[in-house]
Amino acid sequence: MSSNKEMQQKKNGKFRSFFRLKRKYLSFPYALFLAIFIVIPILMIVWYAFTNEAGYPSLDAAISFFTTQSKWSVLLVSLFLGIQTTLICLLLGYPAAYVLANKKLNTNGVLVVLFIMPMWINFVIRTGATRDLLDWIGIDGGKYPWTATLIGMVYNYLPFTILPLYTTMLKLDRAQMEAASDLGCNPFQVFFKNVLPQSLPGIISAAEMVFMPVMSSYVISDTLSEGKISLFGNSIYLNFTNSQWNSGSFMAIIMLVIIAITMVITHRFEKGDASARRGGGLW
Repeated sequence: MSSNKEMQQKKNGKFRSFFRLKRKYLSFPYALFLAIFIVIPILMIVWYAFTNEAGYPSLDAAISFFTTQSKWSVLLVSLFLGIQTTLICLLLGYPAAYVLANKKLNTNGVLVVLFIMPMWINFVIRTGATRDLLDWIGIDGGKYPWTATLIGMVYNYLPFTILPLYTTMLKLDRAQMEAASDLGCNPFQVFFKNVLPQSLPGIISAAEMVFMPVMSSYVISDTLSEGKISLFGNSIYLNFTNSQWNSGSFMAIIMLVIIAITMVITHRFEKGDASARRGGGLW
């Protein structure tokens, strides 16, 4: 009997190891996709960023970027527009997501579909329609380039703000909110001490989904401002279009660095908030 059990255990062990090996094989297509479409392009960007036109190691692109005022001004404009768009989207999207996630106020998913529906329409078509609408109401991109661009950014990226906030608010602990009210908290205290901390992961996700795409966007600013506002994405696009691979690649490296810094900050912020919640930071 003991020998039979040992044989059965060996068979089970072999089956488990074979199954784990099979699961590893399933990751090969994803690893191949990552290597071809992410790792290799990034390595090419790094190569072009730190070489010259002859292919020799050089810092000409870096020196040109840090010594050219126009490139710095484009970066600062992009940062300011990204921050402004993110704040406006959060101010508009947060109450909308709260209403959509409240079953007492929203009894069906129709309103959610209406908010998400613009994402189904082609990006360029939405931008062209926004330009025509703004011209019709008197906000001409030639006269008001910043206002037109800001409206277009908010319109295009507002659904990307509402969606993560909505999914986060669906998981709000309503019992804590009711308990806070029963213990004497007014609506403002309930919101700032309970609802806002619980929805913080959605706020961070929404900010990430808006800030960086706005900086790297060039269709919206180029179309709505009639070419008067150039963002960082515009500059990278123009460099590549004009075969200035070294300069465009270094600017792409700057964009990747900004993305990495943003992700590190938000990750640490999320970790700090999680530890505060574990320590009773809500109250």
